[in-house]
Amino acid sequence: MEELKLEQEWDKVFPKNENVNHKKVTFINHFGITLVADMYEPKEYEGKLPAIAVSGPFGAVKEQSSGLYAQEMAERGFLAIAFDPSFTGESGGKPRYMNSPDINVEDFQSAVDFLSNLENVDSEKISIIGICGWGGMALQTACIDTRIKSTIAVTMYDMSRVNGNGYFDKEDSEEVRYNKRVAINTQRTEDFKKGEYKLGGGVIDPLPEDAPQFVKDYYAYYKTPRGYHKRSLNSNGGWNVTASTSLMNTRLLYYSNEIRNAVLIVHGDKAHSYYFGKDAYENMIKDSKYTDNKEFLSIEGATHCDLYDQKDIIPFDKIEAFIRKNI
Repeated sequence: MEELKLEQEWDKVFPKNENVNHKKVTFINHFGITLVADMYEPKEYEGKLPAIAVSGPFGAVKEQSSGLYAQEMAERGFLAIAFDPSFTGESGGKPRYMNSPDINVEDFQSAVDFLSNLENVDSEKISIIGICGWGGMALQTACIDTRIKSTIAVTMYDMSRVNGNGYFDKEDSEEVRYNKRVAINTQRTEDFKKGEYKLGGGVIDPLPEDAPQFVKDYYAYYKTPRGYHKRSLNSNGGWNVTASTSLMNTRLLYYSNEIRNAVLIVHGDKAHSYYFGKDAYENMIKDSKYTDNKEFLSIEGATHCDLYDQKDIIPFDKIEAFIRKNI
């Protein structure tokens, strides 16, 4: 197991819930990378608990949105973990600040491995929650992992689509993709020469006055005390420039209409990313025999980042009810 230094003080961007126990845990994925998670469980319970693994947003850490979700679900009677993906946060893996659709799906599966083997968890009642880009990764995991009884994708991105096609599919052309490949491969040569990886930059700072509203929303979360965290890529230097190379050439969710277990996609109708969730749902139920346990929940007036941490907007009652119905 990798030697990791873990922060023992409470350093989340949300307040600690005194009705919930909290501790750090670690587990190893199939690539040999040690993942670090915050485990939340109700202070009082009887018997084995249903469990949930949570991750996201893409480029965030467990001290941000995923931890808030996990703690909330623990108060509602679940054992929940919020984990840092490989190469990020307190989790292991080198080089740092990389991502991979294969490894990221494995991260979710290894979280299920871990939960399935806890003595106080009912291994037949395991769910996952993915936020933002990890909503897409959660759906991709549901395509392959039959142990998962319900999957919740919140304010989701399809990271393969946005990397290959750009926002709103405005860069969906062979020429644009070729130019991106040239730039990425040029950077690979430079990185190798220098022996270090160039960072792409997190959320833009200072914020231009003419920035799109969704960029302003990201700034309001990642760059202010509301959501800033010192280990968050989005709050600081961002991913390596070459980090998402494989996502340009990979398409997620190809077999999503074969998912037999329950899926709930939650999206705010004012989110710039709304089309990702809407299209993912429509593709999931198209020509599918398993539509009875699939739902799309549109939150009126909600933006992308509202579903990161606004507890009066996040439909936790619905999420809990959906999971309990399907585990």
